[in-house]
Amino acid sequence: MTTRILIADDHPLFRKGVREVLESQPGYEVVGEAATGREALLKTRRLKPHVVVLDISMPELNGLEATREILKAVPETEVLILTLHESENLVHQVLGAGARGYVLKSDADLTLLEAVEAVRQHKAYFASKVAAVVLEGYLKGRERLVGEKASPHELTARERQIVQLLAEGKGNKEVASLLGIALHTVVTHRSNIMHKLEVHTISDLVRYAIRNNLVSA
Repeated sequence: MTTRILIADDHPLFRKGVREVLESQPGYEVVGEAATGREALLKTRRLKPHVVVLDISMPELNGLEATREILKAVPETEVLILTLHESENLVHQVLGAGARGYVLKSDADLTLLEAVEAVRQHKAYFASKVAAVVLEGYLKGRERLVGEKASPHELTARERQIVQLLAEGKGNKEVASLLGIALHTVVTHRSNIMHKLEVHTISDLVRYAIRNNLVSA
């Protein structure tokens, strides 16, 4: 059975390299590429790949938010996150978004095929010893976390999308256009976000977005 794969990364040369690695494997077919998180979501809906290989730092819709939206739209698709960075916080966020695993970009040439094969079989794949330790801790603590109330400062998915777009320098009208919502809705969301986060400027929002991996520094 052919494994259908979508590659999503904002660097064309990196996409080309990933494509070459994947297409060297019999039974793998790259059915599409995407340069933004939003494009990845739209192409996943249309192409319905088995696996989306997704960069975590994507414009318009970052990898974590794109993962949530992709799995909501096409639950049978598996997501494999690519990242330059490795941290416990990032592993928790990747798991929380629903991705099946992640690969460090620096190791992609060595681990990518193994990772894609694992997630294709609905198995978790994390590329480092540290990540494996964090994963074990996460799984052990998951029952404890179930049912806990969200922080009053926690943003909704829509609010996180708006924060990312604002942090990328987009104005209210452009945000409204990209998300397909009314301008006054964006303004209302923006006001609510500022109140929730207790911030007052776009610079504060940018710092929040960087700290929470909504945009890259």
